[in-house]
Amino acid sequence: MTRIGIIGSAGRMGHALVAAIAAADLVHAGGIDKGGDPTALAVASDVLIDFSSPHALEATLDAAATAGKPIVVGTTGLEERHHFLLDDASKDIAVLQTGNTSLGVTLLAALVRQAAASLGPDWDIEIVETHHRMKLDAPSGTALLLGQAAANGRELALDSHKVSGRDGITGARTAGDIGFAALRGGTVAGDHNVHFLGEQERISLSHLAEDRSIFARGAVKAAVWLCRQRAGRYGMEDVLGLPA
Repeated sequence: MTRIGIIGSAGRMGHALVAAIAAADLVHAGGIDKGGDPTALAVASDVLIDFSSPHALEATLDAAATAGKPIVVGTTGLEERHHFLLDDASKDIAVLQTGNTSLGVTLLAALVRQAAASLGPDWDIEIVETHHRMKLDAPSGTALLLGQAAANGRELALDSHKVSGRDGITGARTAGDIGFAALRGGTVAGDHNVHFLGEQERISLSHLAEDRSIFARGAVKAAVWLCRQRAGRYGMEDVLGLPA
């Protein structure tokens, strides 16, 4: 029976993960938070799930690599240097990193990529996300994941076409831009809408998260899947067998 350790166990996602592990009839190997020992947890686990914070990622990856255990990283707000760390760790262990562990969002990203590739550049792309008032990062990791899917479909570099936080006199929209808007308030678990806006017609693809348990179930499914994989870097699309 798969033993799953949780990095960031005291948070809301940590509690949801404990419930999801029990529901899947798996073993909760334990959890740690700030000041905890990730190496001891890694040794006691078959796989780790990390929903903590970006500043803890380096120590977490070191512990997983030292113990030779795969890890699912669902922590958002990662920067370029964190992805270098993930790439480095994936040389020795299986690493799955994603901005969203929901199976529905994973499928949505595949649809967004297909739509972006199929529709011409005269279709503008705008991504609108809504989260609870306590969320710290914006745009959300999921919004960025969807933006990357759209950029991949258009064969564009997201960094050079990403536009967010419009304010004041912004001028006309530049062709090829992928726009982001972030709303914060209440207790919203996560709503994401990708709008394709053409001449006299629009297409909207949406995912509405009603409870964070969906992310916990997806993370547990990914963790079990990851235990069977070789060292390397993976995404949620691999769990579902979708094209990258």
